[in-house]
This record gives sequence, C-alpha cells and structure tokens, in this order.
Amino acid sequence: MSDLGFIHRFVRGKSERTLLLLHGTGGNEDDLIELGRAIDPDASLLSPRGKILEHGAPRFFRRLAEGVFDEEDVVKRAHELAQFVEDAANEYKIDNDHLVAVGYSNGANIAAAMLLLGRAKFPSAILFRAMVPLSNIAIPSLAGRRILMCNGRSDPIIPLPNAERLAQLFQSAGAEIDLEVLPAGHELSPRDVAAAREWLAR
Repeated sequence: MSDLGFIHRFVRGKSERTLLLLHGTGGNEDDLIELGRAIDPDASLLSPRGKILEHGAPRFFRRLAEGVFDEEDVVKRAHELAQFVEDAANEYKIDNDHLVAVGYSNGANIAAAMLLLGRAKFPSAILFRAMVPLSNIAIPSLAGRRILMCNGRSDPIIPLPNAERLAQLFQSAGAEIDLEVLPAGHELSPRDVAAAREWLAR
C-alpha cells in the first residue's frame, strides 16, 4: 500500500469518528496513538509522521528558532498535509464530517495553520499547546468549526497571550472556540485528556 506521501498509521475503530493525530517535535506516527485511544476509545486513528527533520527529530514544518517559524514552509507543509488527509479519506473511507484533528505542540500548530489557510478538512480540532503559526494572512470563514485549545499557564515555550491571540483569531473568523488554561507547562497532563474527552462528548 502507498504511504500516500506520508509515513503513517491507520487504526480502524468502531465508530464513524476518526482522529487525525499530529505529533509534536521528535514524535512519530506511533506517538499519539495512546492519547487518541484515551480521548475516544471507539474512533479510528489516522497518524502521519512529519517530514521535516530537525537534528533528526521529525516535525511538520521548519522553524528558524524556538517559537519562530519559517512561515513560507508552514504554508507549503499545511497544503501538503491537507492533500494527504484528502487522499487518506479516499483510501480508508473516512467521513470528513466526523474527522477531528488532535494536535500537540508542532502538530497543533500545523493543524491551526490548515484552519487559518482554509485547508482543513476537519470540522473539529483539539489543539494542545498551540500558538499563532502565521502572521498577516487573510483568514477564511471558520463558521461551523469547533475548536478546543488546551494551553498551560506556566508553559515556558508558549506565552499565554500568544495562545489567547490564536483563540481570538479563530473566534473572529466565526469558529466556536473553547480555550482551557490549565495548571501545567508544555507537557500534556491528565487534565488535558479529561478536557478533550468532555469536549468531544458535547
């Protein structure tokens, strides 16, 4: 079987929902499988590996420094990943109406970029530790999209005002946005999983 342009895993579930799992820096296609199962035990799981290597660590796009992104590459990679999602939906018979992006850190940022560029096939997204991935772009209407952001109050990598700015961008574009500020740093916590489960069950 073709890798559809990305090394990836697909795990068939019992429900109509599919979670698009997007790992953080240094992760791979296996990294968020356990998280996906914890969030929704019945969902199918689609988990691609980022193509960019930073000192051997897979990522979904290049960065120039911590928190400073190569925005030209962000745009290119967001379109590339969107094409993979489209091809995978055809290959695995995924219903895009029940597709939920679940991204952590770098994975959350590429999912946010896909939304802001109008390239997201998913109507819902759970973004753990996301920040603003692009500046000075015309954001399309995101009416009808549901987005949960979970950020840490003491995250040393993502200042809370940056996360709040991203939430405001989503809201201004018409998305239904929930921003959960948790007593955590950059790493995921049980509170993140609980918040995601509760949000999905609404």
